[in-house]
Amino acid sequence: MRILIVEDECGLADALGAILKKENYSVDISNDGESGLENALTGVYDCIILDIMLPKMNGLDVLTYLRVKNIETPVILLTAKSETDDKIKGLDCGADDYLTKPFSTGELLARVRALTRRKGTTADINPKYADITLDIKRGELICGENSVILGRKEFQMMEMLISNAGQIITKETFVKKVWGYDDDSEYNNVEVYISFLRKKLQMLHSRVQIKTRRGIGYCLDGAK
Repeated sequence: MRILIVEDECGLADALGAILKKENYSVDISNDGESGLENALTGVYDCIILDIMLPKMNGLDVLTYLRVKNIETPVILLTAKSETDDKIKGLDCGADDYLTKPFSTGELLARVRALTRRKGTTADINPKYADITLDIKRGELICGENSVILGRKEFQMMEMLISNAGQIITKETFVKKVWGYDDDSEYNNVEVYISFLRKKLQMLHSRVQIKTRRGIGYCLDGAK
């Protein structure tokens, strides 16, 4: 899953980014409202952590514009203010949740998990399909008594495949969600990482296969 942090306190933004990356999220950071809005409008994010007090464009204006443009990505507002009016304004603008600074990292992670589950990006804390399970905390793919560690991009791609089992995921979707931008070299990388994942499924002796739908994309097949 891909998270956007829009926070002008660089130290806090970097710290949040590091925490989320440890939880196997892919993270982008913007330090002002204008660049945050530009990134958010791409629609590639599964959750946005958005500060209210930002240079160039405040968080409430960013949020309002996103909702006008029908960007429905879940948004958690961060604010140093605890007044009820500020919370009401944020929720009225389309926020899904809010946190008042200072907050615990555990609470933030719980809010992110709740919102992404609600959005349907992951139906289980440890997503499962056929005979495989993806261990979120350990970054491992498990089949029976066997397990193998996945690299970050392998993990993100396998999570997408499991969470969208039965659906075809295009190369374009992998590139946007995992790499975050459109580039020919990244399209080639999708094929490379799919090959890595296939080899690891074989190592686990799983019956699951990653099928290629030529000219369209990839999907999981758990048939024997």
